[in-house]
Amino acid sequence: MRTPPSTLTPFLRSDAQGALLAELFLDPEHESTISDLARAADVSQSVAHREATRLIEDGVVADRIVGRNRMVHANTDHPLYPLMRDLVAATYGPIPVLRSLLNGIPGIHEAYVYGSWAERRSGRPGHFPHDVDVLVVGDVDRADTVEAGITARQITGCEINIHVVTPQAWAEPTSVFLQHVRSQPLISLTDQEIHP
Repeated sequence: MRTPPSTLTPFLRSDAQGALLAELFLDPEHESTISDLARAADVSQSVAHREATRLIEDGVVADRIVGRNRMVHANTDHPLYPLMRDLVAATYGPIPVLRSLLNGIPGIHEAYVYGSWAERRSGRPGHFPHDVDVLVVGDVDRADTVEAGITARQITGCEINIHVVTPQAWAEPTSVFLQHVRSQPLISLTDQEIHP
């Protein structure tokens, strides 16, 4: 199975590689099995295995065997780790960072990345996005989402714009804005699916 080329940066071989690196580099102390890594990055296990093997061979990722599991983690001793981490954080980092931050906010029913960043991540060509647009569906304290946006910006270096709507408004959109958002690519921050 061939993975599509990266549309967020020409410095990575594929979107799968970018998604895997984001999961590993943005939490370098955490070890994952290949299966858990594949699930978190929303790629097939065979793609995760192939990409992780390449990254291990290049010395970017380290591994160890525990029983029948191959545990992988970022190799923070690699001389280019700080530069690669910054590149990955700005390109593929918003998904795992936002997913982690929004997961802790009570009242969120759904959350999506939309706009130009979602278009690039879903394979639509275009210029690198200047910001990351996020739609939060739920009955939430807006101060919590503002704080999550600020923290995500500090981690990724990306401008994060979070828009909150009620579950009713999302279920039956009457605004032109929500109708437009629903018609474009959406990347779920709750189930990680990309919706065309």
